[in-house]
Amino acid sequence: MNRRQDLEKYGLYDSRFEHDSCGVGFICDVKGRKSNNTVRQGLKVLKRLSHRGATGADPKTGDGAGILIQTPHQFFLKIAHQAKIRLPDYGEYGSGLVFLPANPKERGFCKDALSKIIKDEGQSLLGFRAVPLDNSDIGLTAQKTQPVIEQVFIGREQRTENREQKDGLDFERRLYVIRKQAENIIRASKFKQKSFFYIPNLSSRTFSYKGLLMPEQVDSFFLDLLDEDVQSAICLVHSRYSTNTFPTWDLAQPFRFLAHNGEINTLRGNINWMSAREGLLKSGLFGKDINKLKPVIVPGGSDSAAIDNAFELLVLAGRPIEQAMMMLIPGAWEQHKLMDEKLKDFYKYHACFMEPWDGPAAIAFSDGISIGAVLDRNGLRPARYIVTKDDLAVMASEVGVLDEIKPSDIALSGRLEPGKMFFIDTLRQRIIQDDEIKEKAASRKPYGDWLKDNLLEFDKLPAARLKAESRKLKAGEDVLLLLNAFGYTREDLKLILKPMAEEGKEPIGSMGNDVPHAVLSRYPQMLYTYFKQLFAQVTNPAIDPIREELVMSLFSFVGAQKNILEETPGHARKLLVKEPILSNEDLAGIRGLNPALSYYEDTPGRGKGGVKEKGFKSKGVSILFNVEDEKDFLKTLNKVCQEAVAAIRQGYSFIILSDQGVNKKRAALPALLAVGAVHHYLVKKALRTQIGIILETAEPREVHHFALLFGYGADCVNPYLAYQSLAYLISEGQLNPDYAKALNNYRHALDTGLLKILSKMGISTLQSYRGAQIFEALGVANEVIDKCFRGTVSRIGGAGFSEIAQESLLRHKEAFGEGVIKAPYLLTGGVYQWKRDGEYHLWNPDTIASLQDAARLGDYEKYKEFANLINDQSKNPATLRSLLKFKAVKPIPIEKVEPAENIFKRFATGAMSFGSISRGAHENLAIAMNRLGGRSNTGEGGEDPARFKPLANGDSKRSAIKQVASGRFGVTTNYLVNADELQIKIAQGAKPGEGGQLPGHKVSVTIAKTRYTTPGVTLISPPPHHDIYSIEDLAQLIFDLKNVNPTARISVKLVSEIGVGTIAAGVAKGHADMILISGGDGGTGASPMSSIKHAGLPWELGISETHQTLALNDLRSRVRLQTDGQMRTGRDVAIAAILGAEEYGFCTAALIISGCVMLRHCHLNTCSVGVATQDEILEKRFRGRPEYLVNYFRFVVEELREIMASLGVIRIEDMIGRTELLEVNSGILPWKAKNIDYSRILYKPKVPKTVGAYYQMKQDHGIDKVLDRKLIELAKEALKEAKPVKIELPIENINRTTGAMLSGEICKRYGEEALPDGTIHCKFRGTAGQSFGAFLAKGIAFELEGMANDYVGKGISGGRIIIYPDKAAGYKPEENIIIGNTTFYGAITGEAYIRGVAGERFCIRNSGLFGVVEGVGDHGCEYMTGGRVVILGETGRNFAAGMSGGIAYVYDINGDFKSKCNLEMVALEKIAADDELTIADLLHNHYKYTNSLLAKKVLDNFKEELKNFIKVMPLEYKRILEQKILDQKMDLTEVSD
Repeated sequence: MNRRQDLEKYGLYDSRFEHDSCGVGFICDVKGRKSNNTVRQGLKVLKRLSHRGATGADPKTGDGAGILIQTPHQFFLKIAHQAKIRLPDYGEYGSGLVFLPANPKERGFCKDALSKIIKDEGQSLLGFRAVPLDNSDIGLTAQKTQPVIEQVFIGREQRTENREQKDGLDFERRLYVIRKQAENIIRASKFKQKSFFYIPNLSSRTFSYKGLLMPEQVDSFFLDLLDEDVQSAICLVHSRYSTNTFPTWDLAQPFRFLAHNGEINTLRGNINWMSAREGLLKSGLFGKDINKLKPVIVPGGSDSAAIDNAFELLVLAGRPIEQAMMMLIPGAWEQHKLMDEKLKDFYKYHACFMEPWDGPAAIAFSDGISIGAVLDRNGLRPARYIVTKDDLAVMASEVGVLDEIKPSDIALSGRLEPGKMFFIDTLRQRIIQDDEIKEKAASRKPYGDWLKDNLLEFDKLPAARLKAESRKLKAGEDVLLLLNAFGYTREDLKLILKPMAEEGKEPIGSMGNDVPHAVLSRYPQMLYTYFKQLFAQVTNPAIDPIREELVMSLFSFVGAQKNILEETPGHARKLLVKEPILSNEDLAGIRGLNPALSYYEDTPGRGKGGVKEKGFKSKGVSILFNVEDEKDFLKTLNKVCQEAVAAIRQGYSFIILSDQGVNKKRAALPALLAVGAVHHYLVKKALRTQIGIILETAEPREVHHFALLFGYGADCVNPYLAYQSLAYLISEGQLNPDYAKALNNYRHALDTGLLKILSKMGISTLQSYRGAQIFEALGVANEVIDKCFRGTVSRIGGAGFSEIAQESLLRHKEAFGEGVIKAPYLLTGGVYQWKRDGEYHLWNPDTIASLQDAARLGDYEKYKEFANLINDQSKNPATLRSLLKFKAVKPIPIEKVEPAENIFKRFATGAMSFGSISRGAHENLAIAMNRLGGRSNTGEGGEDPARFKPLANGDSKRSAIKQVASGRFGVTTNYLVNADELQIKIAQGAKPGEGGQLPGHKVSVTIAKTRYTTPGVTLISPPPHHDIYSIEDLAQLIFDLKNVNPTARISVKLVSEIGVGTIAAGVAKGHADMILISGGDGGTGASPMSSIKHAGLPWELGISETHQTLALNDLRSRVRLQTDGQMRTGRDVAIAAILGAEEYGFCTAALIISGCVMLRHCHLNTCSVGVATQDEILEKRFRGRPEYLVNYFRFVVEELREIMASLGVIRIEDMIGRTELLEVNSGILPWKAKNIDYSRILYKPKVPKTVGAYYQMKQDHGIDKVLDRKLIELAKEALKEAKPVKIELPIENINRTTGAMLSGEICKRYGEEALPDGTIHCKFRGTAGQSFGAFLAKGIAFELEGMANDYVGKGISGGRIIIYPDKAAGYKPEENIIIGNTTFYGAITGEAYIRGVAGERFCIRNSGLFGVVEGVGDHGCEYMTGGRVVILGETGRNFAAGMSGGIAYVYDINGDFKSKCNLEMVALEKIAADDELTIADLLHNHYKYTNSLLAKKVLDNFKEELKNFIKVMPLEYKRILEQKILDQKMDLTEVSD
């Protein structure tokens, strides 16, 4: 067992949560002319993408790189002859590399097995050839794991069955069958080195060379590639950046058909659904051989390998290569008003039997004749292409990867657009346009007719009418009985259901989660509370489900599926349900109840018949068990599974699992348990796709519950008791709307909440989310996981079936038990707010009072009282760490322990923005931490530059840590250079994967000034950083920030979840200096209650996993680790250190010391103690003092030093990772947690002594030779004396972040004002790399003749950027892409003139830039809050989404802009007089700087052309401007009076 397997078996690492992102590209001669030059150029492209790959601790071992080319027949003839192998004609043999074990005996077995399969399949083995390799330049890690690499040649023989098809792929199918059988046989063997065996590709058309290499090593390692006879017209290349660096040769790309840059977020569900479909697979092309292909998805592969497996099956089973890709990665058709109906029908038809493989993806694919590339529906990966006049096409993650292409040779410069395809057919010798591809695919079959005849759209059916008596609600006491039986509390009704029914949205809370985990609680818990939502961070972006609603969908296609390898009318026989949370009437319609029957009084789940049309019928299955038979719980669970199989055999379309009918003797199985058990039972039997699962249940009431039910396989849910509780609230006078309105609001809140949960994982469709199991179980035993939630992570074990049954019985007893006093009310709950008779809270009146007294009085003994209340949780264990105790070891005198002053440097206060807390509270934290030598954090709201200067008494209000969050508010160059640490906030504990919003009424003049926005204008923080869609993007932002402030350390904030360790490994490889792992229970600001309670994991798991994974990768010594989230005492710090952290963050405790009393009203702006408010009157109540915080931290350190002395530890470094100092305190385990297992948390990786356990070496940020070093040298006179200078230099795509270091240098010298306009003018020629002009300071003008990549002008702070095509270029700029995606992101001020078209998300979150561009992609001006932008050309869809400020002027020559604009926050207006001046000024400048012919055309006929402009005006911004004008008039009136 190797170290990786060891860690996976005993530690917290899980290989299923490895991620990779990459650089992908291809070269293709459109005319199909094969040459060695194409291969050479492909290798050059690969090398130019090397900065998008990564290396680990071994600098010579890459994460993987490779190329896929057409079979080089002439070369193979030559080398086969040398190997004494006789090759037939081209196409009559197949070949591929074979990775083999180093062990000779095992290698022999593998070759013999492959030879036998070839013979058994009626083909001939022509021979094996040793592939010439030179591994002298690859790293030691790669060398140690290097397989023996041979090449196999297989001759084509005619089969006895004549299945030869016109598509010419019969031999490819034979090779596929051979390869799959070989994989299955070797995988089933017991050889130690079986993992070495791998066949990268086996084909008569294509051949791949790949391995655990860096891009520049590929052609020096595979000596074949140096031969000029290696010729191809197609060359597909890939450079891998894995978050993990465990050496894996097989995960290098390209795979058999494709290379993938991205992340499949729905992978677990996709694999389960594909497995479930295997029972239906039939193919005339494969015949009985179809069974040899199973499992279709190879276990243990990456997400890229899995989608390649699925794609390969679809293509070789007869689907055209383009159509197969459209099935797997469909465009966003559900809400696309501009999409052709025929194409919509194509997508809708295929959605009936294939869910999207959802996630950000740029995929290049080839069958050796055609080559194409496709982008995900939301355009979240960069992909640019160039087509030359001599028919060479180059596509890559960046433009400028091939220097030999002269600007004068370029015929077309384009980009892949969301959901669209770039496709070249070398047989037809032309580029096939996306419209033509889609038209051909949509016309293959009469999909529209098939849908019309077979698909039943549920919302178009007449509503089922329940008779009056069937709608009558039960009497109040009966409802209370049921509510008690299903665990409802007063808090559920008041804090969850009531706000949802009144406002139509999820309820908001604040101040984190400090109640016991479900497995530790003394109260019976709903099974849902044992599960935590997972979320996207770093490796893929979350989505904004509100502003980017056009890519989101809750559509569900319910019912039996057919064989995915066929297309028949019957494939469309499904029920399309657009809202999966069913009303009672909806369920009655599906069930086909006789309307005369009383709905609520009917026998549970026994509705006969079904939806009459199109042959649908449903069968009810009761999930009630006998409370008097302790074995009946599991018996019923098994029986329900068997009844589901019987329903399939009997031809039912749906089963309705129902818990109706609970009484004294019958209790309900937890609905989630029942759904999960049935779903997995059917998946295992390959039957799941043959029936729909509908749930009629009293249990679920909040969004998290529904997300779990869908995530584990439910198709639709009817929460009948939640609906009854709304009626009960109305009858009690506690709910204002009438029932219909309340019901509508509640369902709307659930729908939007579901979309948010999908989106925080980067998933767009419920269809993909269903069964994807994107959760971690916390406190659930393996027996439960294996039966009901197979594939779900549960790292500490916990409650088994008997404990879950016991909790169900306790709830039932609360309602029906003997001797129970039937009081007409519910239990209080007390989960979201402390209640005397409710759930235990760590922050309670006793702990709050004792802490505040200790800090204010400076009383260490009082602090010890507080610490004891927190540390001794024997009566109420609440945290994972509460179950741990220190082992008894030989102590040392406390005098030997390092002094407190050394330890203070390791402390930080959490990221709480000015805006979420008051100015007084924010500055108080900064002063205290600066006094101690610790660090305070700005949070994401910027910081007033006045705070950068020390106070007269020597104190400083300057926050040492400056946070860079997704909104980029206040992130100026000056802000960045005034930091000791720059922290990239990827996620936050309270609401990981979500954005935020500061409503306009809270944006005061002071906040607006700090955030560089307009007072009164709503500020939206997007869920993702729009320049971090992948791990290599994060590496780019780290590089950007290090350039602008080379002396600051760069940290990255993550939130604990399974896989955070592998993400942290990628972050470390991206050259972060520090990684913060926040606990999911933290958080001080406003957040949806479901996120506070159910998203993110405890930091104990996160920090331990991260430490283990980094140590095993030998990356631990490169970075510091910090953790935070409900830290309170020295004991907490000691445990954090032992689990791997060397720095520690405090948030809530710091606010409590500042006066907070945990009212949890932060989001209401009504904080009575002035801590979390912007109300001027309430702010004055703030009584916090820096001294109190200083006292507290001194006490924490003193307690910590005492613990260190007791453990015999002198320095913090000596504790880090020393898990042998901890053990579980088994004497205090609650009854549900008796089987809890901490061995994985306390596991200590077995690594060589040379591997560091804490930070010891500096990262190499690669900034020593950046182009800015030269710019700074050439601009010396400007920097020293503010004299004007002009600079001219060439630029390439490897010159990244040009201008940032120069700008930082200017701000360090001259501050916010920087330099006078035009002091430094830099003229570049070529193709600029990413982040050209990032944070460009006032006084600098950048002029680029050429093109640029993504992130141009991000954070521009007063500079000017001018970009136009090379003067030798002959293409029309207004029809070609000139700059990439996400340009001018977070722009503060400045100017931009772009002659050409920009990609997606131009001017996103623009605060003050004035600019012109000649066309933009989707999501233009998204989240804009200020500035003026002229779009002198076409726009993409969703323009102005979330735009709350600034003005855009769109040149709408085609008259179709309105259909592309998101009108939720803006109005479209005619051009006014003052607008004319703005447009004219900007166009004059645009023409002056870029010589734009389009600008000249408009200016020459300005009055007439103005009619083609549309003004995009944010509604809120308009109101503010009008108010300003009114105020000015009022002032004038007062003066004149």
